[in-house]
Amino acid sequence: MKHLSTPLARKIALYVALTLTAFLFVLPLWWAIISSFRPNDAIFRDLFPFSLRAFLPEPFSLDAYVGIFQRGFGGIIWNTLLVSGLTMIFGLVVNGLAGFAFAIFDFPAKNTILAVIVVSFMLPFEAIAMPLYGVVQQLGWIDRVAALVVPSIANGLAVFLFYQFFRQVPKDYYEAARLEGASPLRILWSVYVPLSMPTCISAGLMLFIFQWEAFLWPLLAMPAQEFKVIQVGMASFQEQYTTAWNELFGVAVITALIPIVLLLPLQRYYVQGLAGSGLKG
Repeated sequence: MKHLSTPLARKIALYVALTLTAFLFVLPLWWAIISSFRPNDAIFRDLFPFSLRAFLPEPFSLDAYVGIFQRGFGGIIWNTLLVSGLTMIFGLVVNGLAGFAFAIFDFPAKNTILAVIVVSFMLPFEAIAMPLYGVVQQLGWIDRVAALVVPSIANGLAVFLFYQFFRQVPKDYYEAARLEGASPLRILWSVYVPLSMPTCISAGLMLFIFQWEAFLWPLLAMPAQEFKVIQVGMASFQEQYTTAWNELFGVAVITALIPIVLLLPLQRYYVQGLAGSGLKG
């Protein structure tokens, strides 16, 4: 009996420890969510001195969310959805075509060019921010939506995802379709794209989330700030002398909620796409 109880006790202890650890990580998030449903002057009232009421929406108020949309945050959400959606759509086309070309065709220095594209994704954005700003300025795109969308379309990791998947598709499919007279683009659309839906979802979600979380580049490319995206818009809720904490927490909740709502129903395809492309954890 002693030998049976010892592993069980260890397992129970492990589950208790993991539960407590998860609780410690979730607690600040829960407090931020609850704080968005309280008046601004009541957020820190139950923290100093500490009371368990700090984790309850008492008194309950929707003033933060009303104030957020009265200050035009709905337009900022729409701006970010527009930029992220355009980046995702055009990014799937450009990166999919690039991945297909690298997987199917042979041309000089193919492996070298592919390696450069993949390595480009690993570079920190700060290293290319100023050269990119110079290019965008020469094109006359400063303070235009194109400045946010176009530089984010091509993505080394997305190209690699498509390349890895298309390379695993038997080349007999391509050769058989060519014998039937189909063009490479028709083969890509009719044969490869239907097979690569998990990869398309993975790459699309990745491009969307990268753009959704962008802060530094929208700050540089939109100096007039007439067209704000969500990460930059959050900063406007922290003023010089006062901070609307409940509105700031409300903005943070909305900012995190939209990608989560998008990711949860597609999580299976997202993981399947990464696994099928050779990026197994």
